[in-house]
Amino acid sequence: MEFLRRALNPWGEDVPIGVSWDLIWAAVIIGAVFVVVHALMVPKKVATGEIDESEAKGLPEKLQRHTVGARGFHWSMSVTMFALLITAFFPVIGIQFPWVTIHWIAGVLLILTVIYHIYHVFAKQDFWTMWIDRRDVEEGKLGLKAALGQSDAERPRAGKYPVDQKMFHHVAMIATLGAVVTGILMMFRIDNFLLPMNTYMFSDATWGWIYVIHGVCGIGLIFLVIAHVYFAIRPEKRWMTWSMINGWIDRDRYLENHDPARWTVDGSSQTAEAEGD
Repeated sequence: MEFLRRALNPWGEDVPIGVSWDLIWAAVIIGAVFVVVHALMVPKKVATGEIDESEAKGLPEKLQRHTVGARGFHWSMSVTMFALLITAFFPVIGIQFPWVTIHWIAGVLLILTVIYHIYHVFAKQDFWTMWIDRRDVEEGKLGLKAALGQSDAERPRAGKYPVDQKMFHHVAMIATLGAVVTGILMMFRIDNFLLPMNTYMFSDATWGWIYVIHGVCGIGLIFLVIAHVYFAIRPEKRWMTWSMINGWIDRDRYLENHDPARWTVDGSSQTAEAEGD
């Protein structure tokens, strides 16, 4: 299996023109193997420590986990991502349709979605809640031991976002930004009403590497989407999926999975103490 597709340009130079299409199937197979192995090795319910009922003091029955803006971003990105992957790879495997216009329009919508997300993070949320710190590393080690069934291991409670979600976010961010930046450049090679066509902006070799990077990011996103959908439907993760639909989690889920000292919500005992209650 080759990694790159190459061709001779009109001047006889051997230049890259994109990634090998075999990598599409490699991403699908790796994703399927990951799902099967994880489903067999990791139990549907991982042991957690006992909950201190005093932490429930002042907490409402339902607690907001995702705002309307956050949910709107997630589902908008989901729709555009599926549209991009379908229009990018279905023609390659033989399902032909007029895909170019749909693809670049979906790409523009993805860019607008990402811009909104960046604004929302800095203006409406705590930017640092998604970044990995030392506590997250320790949480990840203990959580892995618990997931693998070590009898003396308990899954620690996380902040608002568990370390595995943070890791997924960062990898998806890199792949998405790589696809976005190269996708904008590639729009100069097609007829559209946003950017003037200029196929001579870069050399053939440079254009080829732009296509390679775009393809690598797209193929990486195939695996990430497979993994994301798999975790979304696992029984012990479905409460997170529902929270991305309705915006809230119940009090028991909060206390079972989240450390109130790391994710303080309105009405918690930590909030009351901070306010002098």
